[in-house]
Amino acid sequence: MGTVTALPRGRALTRRDLEQMPDDGHRYELIDGTLVVTPAPSWRHQRASARLHLLLAESCPPHLELLYASFDVALDEHTLLQPDLLVARKVDLTERDLPVAPLLAVEILSASTRRVDLTLKRSRFEAAGCPSYWVVDPEAPSIIVWQLQGGEYLEVARAAGTEQVHLDAPYPLTIRPADLID
Repeated sequence: MGTVTALPRGRALTRRDLEQMPDDGHRYELIDGTLVVTPAPSWRHQRASARLHLLLAESCPPHLELLYASFDVALDEHTLLQPDLLVARKVDLTERDLPVAPLLAVEILSASTRRVDLTLKRSRFEAAGCPSYWVVDPEAPSIIVWQLQGGEYLEVARAAGTEQVHLDAPYPLTIRPADLID
């Protein structure tokens, strides 16, 4: 029988509460003190994440670090996110987490995360000042790219299938969504 973890009731959860969660293959995140539990990803999700990681790694400048989930982005005591991929300045990283917004946060959509990735997580990264937020849909395949401009995310690129998108931030890169799953 698995371990049962009792969470406090009647208050927003904190990073300290998350430390009590079991290592059971689920991803545990906090958004404004609310627990978000995500099951293990599908193979399409994993393939898209792995291929995008390789593509991003080829061009990543030495002063930046490319990381994949599970790695905590601690936006505040009540918001701890784990984007599927992130790019951050090496100087901003701690051994345990990234205590500031990354330069880029990428989410790979799945049926169980679509709504959270497109609304709540996007909103929290926007409010935290994350300059770039990408969402990849491995089923379509497609990518939507938002850049922070004047404190708000504006869609700056969108591509599907074999269309290419040329990006400048966080560093120059060309992506063809079909290449992430084929």
